[in-house]
Amino acid sequence: MSSNQGKFVWYELMTGDTDAAEAFYNSVVGWTTKDTSIPGMKYTTFSAGDRMIAGLMQTPEEAEGMPPAWIGYICADDVDATAREIMAKGGKVYRQPDDIPGIGRFAVVGDPHGAAFCLFSANDEGQPAGDQMAPGNVGWHELMAGDLDGAWNFYSSMFGWEKDEALDMGEMGTYQLFKIRGQTAGGMMTKPVDLPAPPHWGFYFVVGNIDEAIGRVDAAGGKVVMGPMEVPGGAWIIQGIDPTGAHFALVGSR
Repeated sequence: MSSNQGKFVWYELMTGDTDAAEAFYNSVVGWTTKDTSIPGMKYTTFSAGDRMIAGLMQTPEEAEGMPPAWIGYICADDVDATAREIMAKGGKVYRQPDDIPGIGRFAVVGDPHGAAFCLFSANDEGQPAGDQMAPGNVGWHELMAGDLDGAWNFYSSMFGWEKDEALDMGEMGTYQLFKIRGQTAGGMMTKPVDLPAPPHWGFYFVVGNIDEAIGRVDAAGGKVVMGPMEVPGGAWIIQGIDPTGAHFALVGSR
C-alpha cells in the first residue's frame, strides 16, 4: 500500500479564464506558476516555494456549461478497482479511469450524494508530505455533505479515514472532524438547507495574516462572501469567489 493511500494529494481548478485565475491566486495565496502543458492540453501548476500544490486548466469542451470549480484528488493504489467499489457503494463515476501520460492514472468520481472528487495513482512516489499549515499549502478539507452519517460511512469505508472530534453546531448539526492516516485533515457536516449549492468539497488555502489576505482578494477582483470567522485553535477563515466565479477559502492568523 502506498504511504499516500487515502490522502488528498492534488487539487485542480477548471475555469473558463485561466489567465485571470492565475493572476488572482498568485496575488492572494502567494503561489508561483509554471507551464506544464502536455500535448493536446494546456496545464499550469501552482507552487509554494519548491513544492507543487495544485493545477489549473481550461474547462474542457465536453464539460461546457459546468461552473468554475476546485476539485481534490485522493490517492488510490488501484484507481480502476476503487472506481468500481465507489459504484458498488452507491457513488458515481463521472469519468472512467484513464492514463495521464508519464504521470499516472485518474478517474473523476462522486460520493453517493454527488460531491465530486478525483482518484489518482502516480507512476512514482511523488512529493514527500509537507507541513499542512505552511503558507501556500491546503490546510483544511471540508465536505458539505448530502447527509453526514451516510457520507461518513462512505469515506471511512472507502479510504480508512478515522473520526476525530465532533463539534456541536447547534441548529446546524454536527461538524465531524476526520483524520487521514493519523493526521487531522478536515471536517464534514450535513449541508445547510439554505446553502444554494449541491453537496461539495471545499479547500482552505493557508495564508499568513487573514486581514491582509482579504485586502489582496478585494484588490485582485475577488469577493469575500463569509468571514473572517474564528475557528477552534485560534485560526481565522474566509470563503470567497474568485474573479472567474469559482468558490475558494482561506485560513490564516490574525
